[in-house]
Amino acid sequence: MVKISVVNKSSFDLPSYQSALAAGLDLRANLSDKIVIYPMERKLIPTGLFIALPQGHEAQIRPRSGLAIKYGITVLNSPGTIDSDYRGEIGIILINLSNERFVVNSGDRIAQMVISKHEQIKWEVLESLPKSNRGEKGFGSTGK
Repeated sequence: MVKISVVNKSSFDLPSYQSALAAGLDLRANLSDKIVIYPMERKLIPTGLFIALPQGHEAQIRPRSGLAIKYGITVLNSPGTIDSDYRGEIGIILINLSNERFVVNSGDRIAQMVISKHEQIKWEVLESLPKSNRGEKGFGSTGK
């Protein structure tokens, strides 16, 4: 289990897993007043959380499926990435893809955060790439 350093300036408990096998932690809006998001509008929603991730880890910010299917609300830059050297407040960019206004209240669960390991790469510059069965075929070339 990875330990993550956190400062919680929100009015709520730390995010927690909602089931024994959950991958994501639900993030809550930390607001002094409600925020209204109109159709096709985007807003940055503060969480009051600040984290320091260990080197080689990232936090991925993802939409909540319930908000997406019920209200057309999603995370605009999904998945958003929080790098291990970022120390600012976690903010969630929500967009309203529905035809109705959506109200975000303080304490609402607005996104989920998944902590993942990652690698950094070193480029190996070649004149051509090794052959593969798939080759250059893409965008639906493997079937329906």
